[in-house]
Amino acid sequence: MEGLSGTILVVLVVTVLFYAVRILREYERGVVFQLGRFWKVKGPGLVIVIPGIQQMVKVDLRTVTMDVPSQDVISKDNVSVKVNAVVYFRVVDPERAIIQVENYLVATSQLAQTTLRAVLGKHELDEMLSEREKLNLAIQATLDQQTDAWGIKVSNVEIKHIDLSENLARAMARQAEAERERRSKIILAEGELQASQKLLEAARTLSAQPEAMQLRYLQTLTVIAGDRSNTIVFPVDLMSSLTDAIKGRPAG
Repeated sequence: MEGLSGTILVVLVVTVLFYAVRILREYERGVVFQLGRFWKVKGPGLVIVIPGIQQMVKVDLRTVTMDVPSQDVISKDNVSVKVNAVVYFRVVDPERAIIQVENYLVATSQLAQTTLRAVLGKHELDEMLSEREKLNLAIQATLDQQTDAWGIKVSNVEIKHIDLSENLARAMARQAEAERERRSKIILAEGELQASQKLLEAARTLSAQPEAMQLRYLQTLTVIAGDRSNTIVFPVDLMSSLTDAIKGRPAG
């Protein structure tokens, strides 16, 4: 009889130890409640929880990568687009993460979706496409402020895709093509302006020195001679002027 009682006692002790002893990893913490009231946060390592009196809820402190489902966003200039993102956050206060909100993962996901729509809705489509880094920081700051009461730190938010409708994508492509054509025409016009200015300077220089104008005329005739021409007629006054210019005498 005594042997049976001893065996039962050993089994009871082993059972109690089995349910009482918990081992928490380095990235885990245990929020312990005693008779329904918060007691303390324990871990990592070996943790003893008294069965029937104490209950423990595990909390993972590692960074969570959460995808924000595609959201319908209406921009400030009334353009409808679909935007999805990814949020990086972690629990920094296990006590508040368990006590202040029922399910901090679901709550953060829902809050991220509404924050994404609210922040992007304040900006025009061009800003969404060209200033994505600025918008990422704005969403991250807003989300981090709202989740602080839950003991959660939002470290980063990245907008992944901004999906445009087919008609809008074609319209933007046409707009981009028109912009490239406009820039090309501006560059061409600037080149023409610079060339005309140089030609004007050259004309003024040549008009100030008649012999230079005559040499330029000869150069032009040389170019013409290379174009399948066998005979070039030089005006007599041109040759006389050149001869006088070489000898240092005034033309005439």
